[in-house]
Amino acid sequence: MLNRHKEGNVNGLATWRCTSLALLVLLMASLATGQPGVFSKAELIKYTPEWKGERMEDGRPRVPDAILERMKAVTLEEAWAVLRNAGYRYQYEDGWLQIHPQKTLVGRALTVMWMPGRPDIHAVIDEQGKKDGRIGAHNAWPVDMLQPGDVYVGDHFGLKLDGPSIGDNVGNAIYARSGNGIVYDGAVRDIEGLEVLENFTSFVRHYHPSHHTSSLGPRLNSTLIGINTPVRIGGATVMPGDVVLGKKGGVVFIPAHLAEKVAKTSEVVRLRDMFGHLRLKEGKYTSGQIDTRWTDDIERDFSQWLRDHADKLPVPAEQIQEILRERTW
Repeated sequence: MLNRHKEGNVNGLATWRCTSLALLVLLMASLATGQPGVFSKAELIKYTPEWKGERMEDGRPRVPDAILERMKAVTLEEAWAVLRNAGYRYQYEDGWLQIHPQKTLVGRALTVMWMPGRPDIHAVIDEQGKKDGRIGAHNAWPVDMLQPGDVYVGDHFGLKLDGPSIGDNVGNAIYARSGNGIVYDGAVRDIEGLEVLENFTSFVRHYHPSHHTSSLGPRLNSTLIGINTPVRIGGATVMPGDVVLGKKGGVVFIPAHLAEKVAKTSEVVRLRDMFGHLRLKEGKYTSGQIDTRWTDDIERDFSQWLRDHADKLPVPAEQIQEILRERTW
């Protein structure tokens, strides 16, 4: 996994440089407003213009809880296909060490960006944090901002040795505030303590027994440069408020304005597969008829099957009615 990650970093160096430069420009603009690398509500609205729904107090898109619940049944393949067709090619990342790999992680992203430690920048951020009333070490700052259902999404540039900023203490704090796990491009420590948290379904890059140092001094190794800003997680670009979908295999970050489309598309695919498998077992249609574009007669049969079984299918009845309203059969 580590070799794959290093190889990906080498192959994607040019992309990383361009992405990092763009993110730094945005972060410096944010720094000018006072708080250390925290996007204001106005900035979050500006950089998520396609979201037209409710927003959280900090400005992040607030994808409804009902959509998040439906998202748990979506496969990575279904989400990936919808995003790819919409022009979002860099929303998936794999190669993770997983905590509770048998479970699914779904939630709204609160993003965190770290960079290799630099004392002059670090001192400015530290001083500004104190003025803004932030409490504790830098790794506690984003934790204090988490809301129920959030997912802590952290870019710690894959740091392993002396890199873990999350152990069982910080992990418990994250879990207490969000009820959720993390996606963390870095190392965690105290992994046995984190595994005790039943729903701390998490995707991390490494485990290491060391710990990071984010206080000024000769051992400074990382600086917290951004909270609720765009971040790069491996080969994916993540915006605050993106819907995180993590399953065995990897994580996909779904732009808020596409979340409902992803859920609806998955439900239609699921129902069509059920119908097709049933009719194949019955011998009503051949595999050649099902494994291609359906004829008008098959489409009508499918619509009638939905009507007849709406209260027995693994998709909410109201969603089935919505699917039927959108069909012409």
